Amino acid sequence: MAGTVAETVANIPHAAERAMYGAIVDNLVKKLGSKDPSSRTETYLKILDATEKFIGTEKGKEKFARVRKYMENPENRWMQFLNRVIDETDPHYAKQFILNLGYEAFLRGTKTIRKNREKYGCNIPWLILFDPTDACNMHCIGCWSGTYGHKHNLSFEDMDKIVTEGKALGTYLYMLTGGEPLVRKDDILKLAEKHNDAMFALFDNSTLIDEELCKKVVKLGNISFMLSIEGTPDTNDARRGDGHYEACMKAMDLLKKYGIIFGTSICYTRDNIEAVTDKKFIEFIADKGARFGFYFHYMPVGHNAVTSLLPTTDQRKMIIERLREVRTGDNNIGFFPMDFQNDGDFVGGCIAGGRNYFHINANGDAEPCVFIHFSDTNIHENSILEMLQSPLFQAYHEGQPFNRNHLRPCPMLENPKLLREIIEKTGAKGTNFESEETVEELCGKCDDYAAEWAPVAEDVWAHQKHRDPGYENYTKEKREHPELANFDHIDGHHGIDLPEEKVG
Repeated sequence: MAGTVAETVANIPHAAERAMYGAIVDNLVKKLGSKDPSSRTETYLKILDATEKFIGTEKGKEKFARVRKYMENPENRWMQFLNRVIDETDPHYAKQFILNLGYEAFLRGTKTIRKNREKYGCNIPWLILFDPTDACNMHCIGCWSGTYGHKHNLSFEDMDKIVTEGKALGTYLYMLTGGEPLVRKDDILKLAEKHNDAMFALFDNSTLIDEELCKKVVKLGNISFMLSIEGTPDTNDARRGDGHYEACMKAMDLLKKYGIIFGTSICYTRDNIEAVTDKKFIEFIADKGARFGFYFHYMPVGHNAVTSLLPTTDQRKMIIERLREVRTGDNNIGFFPMDFQNDGDFVGGCIAGGRNYFHINANGDAEPCVFIHFSDTNIHENSILEMLQSPLFQAYHEGQPFNRNHLRPCPMLENPKLLREIIEKTGAKGTNFESEETVEELCGKCDDYAAEWAPVAEDVWAHQKHRDPGYENYTKEKREHPELANFDHIDGHHGIDLPEEKVG
């Protein structure tokens, strides 16, 4: 039966397939409007069955069985979380959100991406991050964007090209940052309307969100927000400026009022890490309506960098424990946190260089990561595929994972010798035209931190249980020979003996 469904889906045009799933999703959203727990459970199980049939593979049956067990229990914490999201989300917005993120990006997009990775022999990302503009109406302490100036913008045609070519490769999720993306509000709304089958998520400072925008976002149904916030009014405004905390609270209230799904973007530093991981703070932003959050380790990027903001090793150990406790502990906090630097075990290490994402700045330069400001291609001269096949991106593809301890995933922050070698090998050029930073200047700010964190990370890693990695999107050679999936491919262990992984 599963094979028949998969074959049928594979043989109908995309537009017809989307229309078919759109009708299914519309019906499911209406049924989910019921407050009856048994009706909802039945609906969730139908969604799960349809998903498993669409994937049409024996692989992952154990995971589907585990999810099915959760869904059969309405008292399960994460089912209560899901019900809460359904209840507070505008129905039209919910339909578009599920259709674009669920069907287009997760189901159809993932299958297309995996085929294209094999076809083209390079990384193909699940999401693309791009900057509509360098311009920002704020001046946060330690932010590299403060040295970029306001000169660079992607034209609407540039952004349209990114999305059009990305979708052709299977990429249906786009995250926008900057600068402040809503400085280009009109073009972003136009882009989301044209590409109404893609999902757009904005890393946003909250200050330009108003009633008019919320009404347009609900009508479109394919825009979400990650609002920047850093703890209490004092810890937040100390870095982001007086009045920002109040603006963020207002934006949260508006998004919740209009039933728009949103999350948070939190940069943790030595100064605010206690505040942004405090249980009361997390409960507070959950009550405000945030349902997910990205936690980003402060990166000493650019000449504005303040290295004293780098967390201590004890603080980094602490945030690992606290955020995982929020996710797995016995609590009913309606918030799912993701730690960009410390959750490598769940995604197989560094996800940059197109492995799961890459970045295009406001000048059009393709950077392997939003924190790695070097490039050898540009959207004005190259296609998305040419970017992914460039020497710089292929060096990432061949190098990943940069460390088999996924608490040390980054070739810059935790393995700075590797980034030096990649830039030297590929000849990639710096992309900050206002105040260019050499790779030696950048990595020099990371050397001491990397050396201090290494033995602590090895101790933490050795005492953790590690999941079965499954599909990790490394090179074919490393998939077939997992013992190669460490950083010996560059020049040995770099002075540290790594423990064997514990799988449990």
